Amino acid sequence: MLDDLDRRILRHWQSDPSLSPAELAERCTITPGKAARRINRMQETGIIEGTSAVIDWAALGYSVEVSLRVTLDKTQARAFDDFIEAARAIPEVTEIQTFLGRVDVRLNIIARDMAHYQDIYRSRVLTLPHIADIEALMQIARIKAEEALPL
Repeated sequence: MLDDLDRRILRHWQSDPSLSPAELAERCTITPGKAARRINRMQETGIIEGTSAVIDWAALGYSVEVSLRVTLDKTQARAFDDFIEAARAIPEVTEIQTFLGRVDVRLNIIARDMAHYQDIYRSRVLTLPHIADIEALMQIARIKAEEALPL
């Protein structure tokens, strides 16, 4: 699906997402038009899903990050759907993942401090539907958070 040129474009763009198509073209030794066409094709086919800003939550005053591992009451037919719909409505939930196994869902939550986290946990998380068990893991350090692919 991807040829060597596509991979080169993606490698350069992953290393510096601020590059324009013209700058990518220069680094890949192709014309700006060809780079733009390749980028458009990869966007249209879903290889490139979009671009985003990476925000340092700590710089905005969020100093606490907690990962909650949730086991749902699977005797309820809509347990996953109801839980996920309600969890999406919590602004401090930055990530929701589902799993096969003992843990069904993982929520990543950010908070300004422990008092703020405690408020989120008590008033919003514990009111989510169909929770059978919940375990909190407080993040101490982020060692690696890499979204770049080995192209």
